[in-house]
Amino acid sequence: METHEVKVQAPGDTPDREMELAHCIARVAADRPPVDSHAREMVVNRIIDNAAVAIGGINQLPVANARSQALCHPRTGGATLFGMPGETTVEAEWAAYANCAAVRELDMHDTFLGADYAHPADNIPAVLAVAQQCGNSHGLSGEDLIRGILVAYEVHIALVRGICLHEHGIDHIAHLCPGQAAGIGALLGLDVETIYQAVQQAVHVSFTTRQARRGSMSSWKTYAPAHCAKLAMECVDRAMRGEKGPSPIYEGEDGVLERLLAGPGVAYHVSLPEPGEPCRAILESYTKEHAAEYQSQALIDLAFSVRQKIPHLRDIEEIVIHTSRSTHRRIGSGAEDPEKLNPRASRRALEQSIMYVFAVALQDGIWHHHASYADERASRPDTVELWHKIRTVEDENWTRRFHSSDPGEKAFGGRVKIRMKDGQEIWDEKTIADAHSLGEHPYEREDYIRKFNHLTEGLVPPDERKRFLDHVDSIPDFEAVDLGRLNVQVPPEHLRNHARDNRGIF
Repeated sequence: METHEVKVQAPGDTPDREMELAHCIARVAADRPPVDSHAREMVVNRIIDNAAVAIGGINQLPVANARSQALCHPRTGGATLFGMPGETTVEAEWAAYANCAAVRELDMHDTFLGADYAHPADNIPAVLAVAQQCGNSHGLSGEDLIRGILVAYEVHIALVRGICLHEHGIDHIAHLCPGQAAGIGALLGLDVETIYQAVQQAVHVSFTTRQARRGSMSSWKTYAPAHCAKLAMECVDRAMRGEKGPSPIYEGEDGVLERLLAGPGVAYHVSLPEPGEPCRAILESYTKEHAAEYQSQALIDLAFSVRQKIPHLRDIEEIVIHTSRSTHRRIGSGAEDPEKLNPRASRRALEQSIMYVFAVALQDGIWHHHASYADERASRPDTVELWHKIRTVEDENWTRRFHSSDPGEKAFGGRVKIRMKDGQEIWDEKTIADAHSLGEHPYEREDYIRKFNHLTEGLVPPDERKRFLDHVDSIPDFEAVDLGRLNVQVPPEHLRNHARDNRGIF
């Protein structure tokens, strides 16, 4: 890996273009190193994972509305939509938009936590949609799709590892959009200059605030990565037509570092593969077993195990979760967000409340992607009572472990103290989720398939599930015609908003 120092240029300086971060990203995307076999296998796993969570949330209102918008933009030879028949194709940017919303809705796909936060699988719908629409005209193959996805992961994760956005109130999709643009550029085999201009445009248009993830959280949490997918595709299209972007977008005197991030005097360090080095960052990401924010995954598993030690939940006086600063301030008491304690809060707000999530996991011993967030579940009196007995505190040790670069020390969980009404104290802890690659039950291919079958049960017939899984398994051998079959079809009677309508502008 090569580490690049990224800082605001001095007034009047004209930096070497090849030293600019956007150019470094473009060189990685334009390179053609050999594909790592483990990374190739993980791409297949994550495509299965994306399909699973997309179908699991296929009838949620934001997903259904995104699909209905996409259906207003039909295109023969375009890209497919999750849930729809394979012959129903739309413009690629709208397919990416609808499919990315479907993937994001349940908050159950993969994650990477570094200096900032990321769901790298949000890159896949954009790269796949372009592959489907441009497969024949560009002679694309399954290996091209894999390469594009690996580059998108590599760039996205590198930015998340090296540049913190949230401390400046910037939403994490600002790292996603350049990843999507780079992945599309790699898929299409574009040259460095074209990808460089596309990445600069993608960065420029994707900086938004974190208000999307505070207060009464709306469906924009679902739409944000979907919107990025459309933006990235348009940026690449403009660059392919010769249009340029604001330059240098990161380092410029009015660039994002100067105006939106740390400003002059602060250097960021972003590590990217050297020329000829395979993209392997996908192997550092981790999927979710439970439909909730990633920093709650280990704590859900902890709730399942510690409940066995508690004679009667009604006798709990207080629960204190000792955890990292990130968890405390993002999904815990430290966020000082009343929605995290509100029984009438939206699903998206409840997903971001470790107090709610821990209470329900402790009571039920299971976690369900829909039932655990149902209105009647959140407002149950005994749940509200327990929920409001839970608080988080920041623990220096857990903060240090959260930010550790040592995989053996890194931790995303916490230590819980349960004080009973009779004064007894029960302590337990969990460092990482069971499904993590270093967890008690690391996810392997059979786990992704099990997750797919669970989330699609009752929506997708068994023969269609088998067809999709068999097809995905042969991605490395795909020709262009095979790319269009990477879609899971749901019978119309099980699918909400499966026809074009006239409710909006389109």
